[in-house]
Amino acid sequence: MSELLDSYDHLLKDTGPAAIVLKQWLKPVGDPIVFPPTYANPKEKDPPVYNIDHFGDTTSLGKRFERFKKTHTFMTSERVEEGKLHSVCVIDSIPSQANRIEPAFARLVDDEGNQVKLVPTVKVKAKIDDEVRELDLLIDAGHRIADAMLRYTSIAADVSAAILARKKRDKPDSKPLAKLAPTSLIFGMWDSQATGVKIPRLINSIIRAYDVREYRRSSQFNPAMDFEAAGVTTDKGDVRLSEVGMDGAPSTFQLGGVEAIGGICREASLNLCTLRDIQSTSDEETLKLQRYILGLSLVAITYLDGKVLNLRQGCQLVGVPEKPMERNAINADGTEAAFVIDATAALKYASMAAADFGIGPDRIDIVFDAKAAKAARKKVKPAKEEDNA
Repeated sequence: MSELLDSYDHLLKDTGPAAIVLKQWLKPVGDPIVFPPTYANPKEKDPPVYNIDHFGDTTSLGKRFERFKKTHTFMTSERVEEGKLHSVCVIDSIPSQANRIEPAFARLVDDEGNQVKLVPTVKVKAKIDDEVRELDLLIDAGHRIADAMLRYTSIAADVSAAILARKKRDKPDSKPLAKLAPTSLIFGMWDSQATGVKIPRLINSIIRAYDVREYRRSSQFNPAMDFEAAGVTTDKGDVRLSEVGMDGAPSTFQLGGVEAIGGICREASLNLCTLRDIQSTSDEETLKLQRYILGLSLVAITYLDGKVLNLRQGCQLVGVPEKPMERNAINADGTEAAFVIDATAALKYASMAAADFGIGPDRIDIVFDAKAAKAARKKVKPAKEEDNA
């Protein structure tokens, strides 16, 4: 037992590596065109866009005019010479990757199919549209422990105390937070509405496509029958027909995905320097805490190994056999060494570290207080017009 628990202690020493990094080349299943996430257009009322950055060298030659003696006509000889242009498209962002990995802690199983519990269960009951729903901190709270759904519950004081314990200047203590919501220490959080405490991410994971060609697509919906002729309306060309699916609806020149000429790559890193900054009240407690968070982080960074990345409709990615995944430890002097670990080994270590640390108690009887949330809302002053200028 002690051997396994000590096996990764070199990562927790100040002389240890700066980070563990991962690089995995991916390819689409079937069609080479994949569909990235869409984002709101910065220009109001314009259609959504992909997150694509373009860069490279472009040389523009000056304009000059040439006159032909006989005809006295002019022609322009301006032209643009383009160097090598590049583009990078985000296929899955850092927050999106975190939101795919974090919920896994609610359903981890070992090789025998047994459920493995590494973190406390925190659930909030809220009445939504006359129906009582149960919301899970790991699955539903985008801001993690700092989410508004927890701020107006019976454990609000516990949440604030745990966050503030980390903020102490003389002896910052992250143990209370690890007992309540340890994944907030791994994937980061910002308590912007209360204490102002920011916790940086330990794990950054992102998927990018390189040198992309952007495509467009068009479609046309035709109704199954002529509803107008069938007597549904006597108004010729009634626009309300299309609102209920009884008229044709064209959709032209919409986003049609991208083709990654330069390939698609998932890159992830575990920041060991930030992990070593996580402290508790004594050296012994700090070691137990850091081992626990390291174990959870290793589970997180190996969770997607060997899995199909079914990101969204039209974006299903698998590994590239000719380019196997690489995982390396990066040292302070920039040298790299292979870091060998798999999901099974990570889970075994994390389970032992969790048992040694002591997983915090489950909180499953928490109730959202709508009245408290309403009262807080009334205290917020509406933004002045100049604030939005």
